[in-house]
Amino acid sequence: MSTPLISARDLRVAFDITRPGDMPWTKPRQLHAVNGVSFDLMPGQTLGVVGESGCGKSTLARALIQMVPASGEVVWQGETDLLSLSSQRMQKYRSEIQMIFQDPLASLNPRMTLGQIIAEPLRTHRPELGREEVKSRVARMMDRVGLLPQMINRYPHEFSGGQCQRIGIARALIVEPKLLICDEPVSALDVSIQAQVIELLQELQRELGLAILFIAHDLSVVKHISDEVMVLYLGRMMEKAPADLLYADPQHPYTQALMSAVPVPDPQIERNKQTIPLHGDLPSPMAPPSGCVFRTRCPRAVEACAEEVPHPGRGRHQCACLFPGPLTADEVA
Repeated sequence: MSTPLISARDLRVAFDITRPGDMPWTKPRQLHAVNGVSFDLMPGQTLGVVGESGCGKSTLARALIQMVPASGEVVWQGETDLLSLSSQRMQKYRSEIQMIFQDPLASLNPRMTLGQIIAEPLRTHRPELGREEVKSRVARMMDRVGLLPQMINRYPHEFSGGQCQRIGIARALIVEPKLLICDEPVSALDVSIQAQVIELLQELQRELGLAILFIAHDLSVVKHISDEVMVLYLGRMMEKAPADLLYADPQHPYTQALMSAVPVPDPQIERNKQTIPLHGDLPSPMAPPSGCVFRTRCPRAVEACAEEVPHPGRGRHQCACLFPGPLTADEVA
């Protein structure tokens, strides 16, 4: 069996929260953004991470590369725990793990031209390269992501959202990383542009052998790009399985509710399909429910759900639910 490219073990991220008026000796409250998440990502594969806003998806991604303080283990290629490294030692791995952000325009420096933006990682991580070699690599990468040569001296505000995201992809891939973290890279784009960007990512993945961590809140987007899907809720993993298995037979009530909200292109099917409503708002991560964190919105919750924390277990299909399985019509009603 091959070694995972990156493995997270019991990954946790907690922030100390103080309120106006708190005394210096007042103990700050803790916000648990990521709470005990574990997964493996193999070379060349895509792990989709889905969940509502505020479930810890982006924090999870940032914890993997030390952008936020975290505990647990993040093991790179079965050898190095990235969380144990100093900032100086972590620099070695930053060229192997690159990130694409949600807002394509905001992630680009408005004072730099397209060529300067794409070349910047090379100047940071490959300082030994000469000027002509840098220009050559930038030109090849622009061609690879569908940017025309005459665009090289333009500034970010002169491009559309889709073009800005292509610039972000080029900037991330210019240093030939092994892992690409995509933090909701298409949520700010039109549907037709979303399809183009996802198709581009898939082509580049096949060509370069990339592993991708793809974060989104839209299950229909994740379905087309992921080999495996992990569902988060309030910082905890609810369910994880190969994409075809998860979409064919979701076991957790939260996953089923998310899937029932995905629109179907066929009007007849869309009118007749059964939706699973989620009542109430996402609880505060500073005061999560006892036991199963989803129980306050779960149509299947019983007293035992408030007392015992369900664990996802191991295997191809992991589900953190005491009573997994499809919801009945009575439960949905």
